[in-house]
Amino acid sequence: MKDRILNLLKEQDKSYTAFEIRDILGLNTTEELEEMLKVLNDLESDLVIYHTNKNKYMALEYSHLKKGKISVSDKGYGFILMDGEPDVYVDDKNLNGAIDGDMVVAEIISKTSGAKPEGRILRIAKRNYGPIVGEYVIKKGKPTIIPNDKKFNQKIVLTKESTKDAVEGHIVVATVIKELDRNTVLAEITTIIGHKNDVGVDVEAIIYEHGFSPKFSDEVMEEIESIPNEVSEEELVGRKDFRNETIFTIDGDDTKDIDDAISIKKLKNGNYELGVHIADVSYYVKPGTKLYDEAYERGTSVYLVDRVVPMLPHKLSNGICSLNPNVDRLTQSCIMEIDLNGKVVSHEIYESVIRSRIQMTYNNVNKWLDEGIVPSGYEDFTDDLTIMKELADILRSARKRRGAIDFDTDEAKIIADSSGKPIDVVLRDRALGEKMIEDFMIVANETVAEHVFWMNLPFVYRVHGTPKEEKVNDFLNFVSSLGYKITGKVNVNYPSSIEHVLEQLKDKKEYKILSSLMLRAMQKAVYQPDNIGHFGLASKIYTHFTSPIRRFPDNTVHRLLRTYLFNNDQSKKTVDYWRDYLPILTEHASLKERDAIDCERDVEDMKMAEYMMDHVGEEFKGMISGVTSFGLFVELPNMIEGLIHISDIPGDYYNYDEKTMSMIGQKSKRRYRIGDEVTVICKSASKEESFIDFEIKEESSDSDETKKKEIKNLG
Repeated sequence: MKDRILNLLKEQDKSYTAFEIRDILGLNTTEELEEMLKVLNDLESDLVIYHTNKNKYMALEYSHLKKGKISVSDKGYGFILMDGEPDVYVDDKNLNGAIDGDMVVAEIISKTSGAKPEGRILRIAKRNYGPIVGEYVIKKGKPTIIPNDKKFNQKIVLTKESTKDAVEGHIVVATVIKELDRNTVLAEITTIIGHKNDVGVDVEAIIYEHGFSPKFSDEVMEEIESIPNEVSEEELVGRKDFRNETIFTIDGDDTKDIDDAISIKKLKNGNYELGVHIADVSYYVKPGTKLYDEAYERGTSVYLVDRVVPMLPHKLSNGICSLNPNVDRLTQSCIMEIDLNGKVVSHEIYESVIRSRIQMTYNNVNKWLDEGIVPSGYEDFTDDLTIMKELADILRSARKRRGAIDFDTDEAKIIADSSGKPIDVVLRDRALGEKMIEDFMIVANETVAEHVFWMNLPFVYRVHGTPKEEKVNDFLNFVSSLGYKITGKVNVNYPSSIEHVLEQLKDKKEYKILSSLMLRAMQKAVYQPDNIGHFGLASKIYTHFTSPIRRFPDNTVHRLLRTYLFNNDQSKKTVDYWRDYLPILTEHASLKERDAIDCERDVEDMKMAEYMMDHVGEEFKGMISGVTSFGLFVELPNMIEGLIHISDIPGDYYNYDEKTMSMIGQKSKRRYRIGDEVTVICKSASKEESFIDFEIKEESSDSDETKKKEIKNLG
């Protein structure tokens, strides 16, 4: 029924009433009509179709309408965020009651060349009444919550029963029961996180704000009691036994959830045999269980400054599923023969069992790879590591030849003490060992994806679409405004063309910032059942197979491998089930991934601001990383970023030039733009507001002279 309705509605801008759909499909019985109405309601709820004011149904994908999540600014206007499409601007008068985070359906009301399209919200498909997190207070004798999210501007009325254990100063989580009117909601407190001054409450509040929880339900914890702590002999029946092979893991110093292990051999024909052995999480996380439902809902683990919010309880993530050394572990293994050109010439995928010989760390592996120092306990594995480096170099060169993009962006690492207080912010190290494992995971992901793709069965793909030409051209125009000339024609359909642009900018002082800006011009990578390839990796077919402890899509890939390959179930019933289920699963997984990224970013912003509170008045050298109408963003070498408000730029009155993204002094003509190095003083910082304010240190008059920049040929 669902497919028949969707096929009918696929015609561009066609809409039908329920009665017209009934007649066209030839539905005669009451049961058929009831089923049709239920399917229509479900499709409408899932934002697949739209129910118009004229009581007609139309497919959103093939209509003039747009769907997405609305992000509302502090000033009242908003932007509809959509994967693979430009953001749509929505004026405050066209929000139609939408609040930040709502899923909405909108129509485009104007589109000007070079500017963002403008839209009007027609319907709020799903309210963002997720958790309200904030401080419990008594106002005018009545209990309420001051939300942490300043964009939430509705009045909150609390149920009496839910406030009985709360006291003023508690940070609480509340759920909206209903709207009393457009400006007021009735809510109940579901969780008391702790007092606002308690250690760790600041981070937990952000975790809850983004729809995650540091705790698992009692039902889940009770259910996992039946999961064993050790692998039994009965569970090994039918599995490929790799326990006598030299297999080991390489991870960070503090990693406890170990997904992947490696084996390596140099074959007599000169080729390499690479084994990528991945924890068989799907064996334990089974559909129909509370554990499965919880893992699905979370979608991913969240990695924060001083903790991890795991997708799975520690009994699994750090225990029976983690590939710890010297114990039997159930795995799924992809064994690949790879030639000297980096091509996988043959492969096998097994349901397997391994026993890792040693838990290596990146720091120790890099001592051998970079310095030739053999760490204690690594003596028997140096040959394997040397062969691994050879193969990783081959794979990386092959990926470079096909045009994969290397953005080479830096990441900050915030070091916190035992109370969670940040004591340092440094750049995260990404040396040979880290890159080597990344190379092996990529080739395993590609191999697994290709195997199932050619079977023509429903599957989970990790896709990265071709960038929009308009966004890339905007970036190129900006690079030109800096005085840099890009040689060669840029074709957005080829990743090698984008990589060629980045190569020409590699030696520029502002390369890291330019690379980040180019990355923003790209589409976001997402999960979906339709394969369109992975643009950034220049991979025609790609998936995520290698991290099932921390990513639900990987767990689903393992389930599909078990279904199709190990159980040999490719029946019509099974294929139809996955074809219907995977669009919903992959969309949810993509949303949860973005939630996790936002959560991680918000915690980092808060902790960086907290760190800078101890450095107010101090002087730093930085680089302008962004220019807006209200000021300059400056990034320090350790990735901390702060704002210089336009009023704090000394010596002149400055105007914003949107075309060149620069600030220009009205009298002096002094210009500030992205990439300029400046000396700043930390003016103020606030952990509560997650902001850092800088001011420019006044320089001598000699340095105020405008310097002319010659156009440089980068070829």
